Amino acid sequence: MDDPIPLDPLRPKYRRVVLKLSGESFTTTGRSGISIDESLRIARQLQRVAQGGVQLAIVVGGGNILRGAQFSAGGEVIKESTAHYMGMLATVLNGLALQEALESVNCQTRLMTALRMESVAEPYIRRRCLRHLEKGRIVILAGGTGNPFVTTDSAAALRARELDADVLMKATKVDGVYSADPKKDPKATRFDKLTFAESIAKNLAVMDMTALAMCQEHKIPVLVFDFKHKGNIRAVMQGKALGTMITPP
Repeated sequence: MDDPIPLDPLRPKYRRVVLKLSGESFTTTGRSGISIDESLRIARQLQRVAQGGVQLAIVVGGGNILRGAQFSAGGEVIKESTAHYMGMLATVLNGLALQEALESVNCQTRLMTALRMESVAEPYIRRRCLRHLEKGRIVILAGGTGNPFVTTDSAAALRARELDADVLMKATKVDGVYSADPKKDPKATRFDKLTFAESIAKNLAVMDMTALAMCQEHKIPVLVFDFKHKGNIRAVMQGKALGTMITPP
């Protein structure tokens, strides 16, 4: 069945978008690993967006497979920096899965990684990435920044700046940014719009502070939205009022 909200291929709101997909996007709630069904569900939505003329760069996380922080307590055995590199490798696994899912629905893709592994992915080179985007290929960015102690949120903010993206979109399983955790606080309210200053002052869980500060400094708007609802990815690309938009004042 087609998505309920069509994307006008002639009038997407954004020309170039960096989309951050967490590792949890690739699996079902409460599970780990990679779900083929979830990967295909994402791929079908992204296919429609690419067909609409949006240049897409996708930063993938790896938390569904491994989080570097989970080894921090065992620093005597596995150093924290090594654990972070392990987490970066997990993002490459998700990137490969997404690439295969996208190509199964006839999307041209390139997988690029900040960690050098030429047998499975291209090294991330900014100019080469821009060329792929201009040719209409969906670029999947894995390996974070290639450095430990840096989150994929910060990697997404950095790539959005490097690639001159119109917006950084953070795909989540909730429909925006709330005043508190809506699962724990029934009185939590959702924000339609926020400024970066408000997000920082209220200590809202938008993304890590380094990423937020980078977006604030370079005036890159951030949209947090629920990608699990069918059609939402296409809808936000078209400028529909979904989720929470964080902008400069």
